[in-house]
Amino acid sequence: MIKSQSYIAHVRKTDKQQQTVAVHLQEVAEIAKTLAAKINVPEAGELIGLLHDFGKYSASFQNYIQSGTGLLNPDIDEEYVDTAALKGKIDHSTAGAQLIWEMLAKYGKNGEGRLCGQILALCIASHHSGLIDCLTPEGTNGFKKRIDKEDDRSHLAECKQNADDHLLEQAKRLAGKPLMLSMLKQISSLTKNDQHEAIKCFYIGFWTRFLFSCLIDADRINSADFERPQQAAYRNKTVAWDIAIQRMELFLTEQQVHDTPINTIRRTISDTCKNRAQDAQGIYTLTVPTGGGKTYASLRYALHHAKTHGLGRIIYIIPYTSIIEQNAEAIRKVVEQEGDQFPWVLEHHSNLEPEKQTWHSKLAAENWDALIVLTTMVQFLETLFSGGTRGVRRLHQLANSVIIFDEIQTLPINCTHLFCNALNFLSAHTKTTAVLCTATQPLLDQLNSPEKGQLLIPEENHLIKDPKQLFDELKRVEISNKTKSEGWSEEEIAELALSEFKVKGNCLVIVNTKAWAQALYVKCSDSVDRDSLFHLSTNQCSAHRNELFHRMRTRLAAKLPVLCFSTQLIEAGVDIDFASVIRFLAGLDSIAQAAGRCNRNGRLDTAAVHVVNPAKETIDQLIDIKVGRDKTKRVFSEVNDKALLDPENMALYFNYYFYERADQMAYPLTAKEVGRDDTLLNLLSDNKLNTGANAALHLKQSFMTAGNAFKAIDAPTQSVIVPYGHGKCLIQKLCEISKDFDASGYYACLKQAQKYSVNVFPNVWKKLREQDAVSEIQGEGVYYLENHFYSSEFGLSTEPVGKAEAIIL
Repeated sequence: MIKSQSYIAHVRKTDKQQQTVAVHLQEVAEIAKTLAAKINVPEAGELIGLLHDFGKYSASFQNYIQSGTGLLNPDIDEEYVDTAALKGKIDHSTAGAQLIWEMLAKYGKNGEGRLCGQILALCIASHHSGLIDCLTPEGTNGFKKRIDKEDDRSHLAECKQNADDHLLEQAKRLAGKPLMLSMLKQISSLTKNDQHEAIKCFYIGFWTRFLFSCLIDADRINSADFERPQQAAYRNKTVAWDIAIQRMELFLTEQQVHDTPINTIRRTISDTCKNRAQDAQGIYTLTVPTGGGKTYASLRYALHHAKTHGLGRIIYIIPYTSIIEQNAEAIRKVVEQEGDQFPWVLEHHSNLEPEKQTWHSKLAAENWDALIVLTTMVQFLETLFSGGTRGVRRLHQLANSVIIFDEIQTLPINCTHLFCNALNFLSAHTKTTAVLCTATQPLLDQLNSPEKGQLLIPEENHLIKDPKQLFDELKRVEISNKTKSEGWSEEEIAELALSEFKVKGNCLVIVNTKAWAQALYVKCSDSVDRDSLFHLSTNQCSAHRNELFHRMRTRLAAKLPVLCFSTQLIEAGVDIDFASVIRFLAGLDSIAQAAGRCNRNGRLDTAAVHVVNPAKETIDQLIDIKVGRDKTKRVFSEVNDKALLDPENMALYFNYYFYERADQMAYPLTAKEVGRDDTLLNLLSDNKLNTGANAALHLKQSFMTAGNAFKAIDAPTQSVIVPYGHGKCLIQKLCEISKDFDASGYYACLKQAQKYSVNVFPNVWKKLREQDAVSEIQGEGVYYLENHFYSSEFGLSTEPVGKAEAIIL
């Protein structure tokens, strides 16, 4: 017999206020209903919200929560249990899944009820783990195994007995034939006859994931708002695109006083985008040369398009954290003013949310609840495909939105087909418009294996009709191919850099590896005064890099000398203007992006980007760079230097590059990863290579296996907060807050700490742990770096910081 007659879902930490199971279920149902309306099945959202924690009606769960929150006394109450020993072992998600399956599976002559029941039951059964495998890698029917779980472990019969009558009646009313027909109508719209079978299966699986996202976010929102009632007021922001548009147009009018030939061209591009914003929703391209004003042109398009179609959000997907702040600052300057009720712009940088979420991190997690969101391609891809519940929570926010992809050519090659299928789905079924922005447009609508998925971009959806003319008008640099058969030595590259620096007054050298950036910086440090010499790499946190960018821009504007050695992080979208650029041989798209940092504002009649090939370079593990370099060599042999950056030659390069890598575009997986050679695309579609592919199941995806295997970058990285500048104070604050947890303070600090964090690969993380260079903040899965492992010149170091020393090449 449990102590309280009320069945408890949560107990507020601050004042021990109780939230009953019935209240939690009904409030989550209301939120999930609103969110699921985005895919036209509000009742499906309401039903899974209503039953997701149905298992909390069991005595096992009630004894567990009441013991853990002090409502049961270990010295008096027989029902008291050891919560630490039982953590994660009390199943409260299976009962609701079983109940939905029981209610819906009986409908339809051809298993239609079983299809709908499986989708909804999956969402509920998975809401703590991430979507489970319908088929396990070994071919076992994972869904059946979960639904057939014994009653003494799922507690379904007991929960039915204990549940509030009105809640059961509401569930029965919802789980009927009308719901099934409503779901089937939407599912049939996903599976048109002209699609390949694998894509149809992918779409149904992705639709399930979208519904799952609605449940996860509804549950997290309600739990967070119960813990912090005052924050609920911040959720329902009024969408006032008229105000943002008015501010945008005024800003552009004021900019016209700076009239130069380049600004005139930028204004024409911007006007074109504004005019095209009235067009129908869909997938569009914006192919504009570097320095063509894409940030403001795309913002203008997005604002007008959002207003025209009644959309609720604009999301910028940016390749590197290094340019999120730059773009966010540019957008804030246009749309935000003092006195606004809410900030317009949200930045979501590196991933400081721990892989295994604690209750604290779930409350503090970012769900992109803002009108204009800037995040990275890594975060976007994890939202689409990662396992667990952390990333998928944000998926539904992509609906009813404009998504601007800045520098789309940086899309990881192994995610190509997955990305295309997901974006086609969002565009066709969730009122989402996508704009692919770049100077170097990859051919994502002309792939070698269209049956695996390629973007559907009608000819009229290219916002710039004649990119070639635009490239000719904005041409400000020539490519100087200085590659040679024996390659360039370190000494020769340093001499070229110093020569350009002395003659032109400033020079940027972009290399392929951190080792080369450090080595050249050290090599030139005796020849260049400290104030003029700069080093940039992702070992520095974004706040550190932004401080260096600021100092460089200030010096360049004052015509003071600058010599900068950087990895490719400076290429995509960074607003900086050098008189000379030296680029290590790489993909032609990278060379074109490097050219965008040279004579960017047309102050010189012409300038040169010198392409050199180092004699020694360790890039065997950097496949993207290595293959790109080899295909650029081929284009160099076929095309005159003066025409290398023309759009048709960029298309030639991507043809060669994509042909070479066609077999890597479906995210190949090895037997070591999933028990056989397979692809992530296959696991998330028809799963045809699975030995259980003939099982009597409608959905056969291995969702959890795929989610666990998926990484948006080749190796999983660990975020660590570094003691640079204000980062030291944030580390101290986070340590203090986590002792006596304050969710809002913790979240605010974590948000600020994004710009003071560095992502490190497993080999570096191992070295840091061995050196005791990192410490965890109070068991929260968030780590910080000890002071003496961060260098003012090179950033994070695996050795205690001493004098500047180059890594051996």
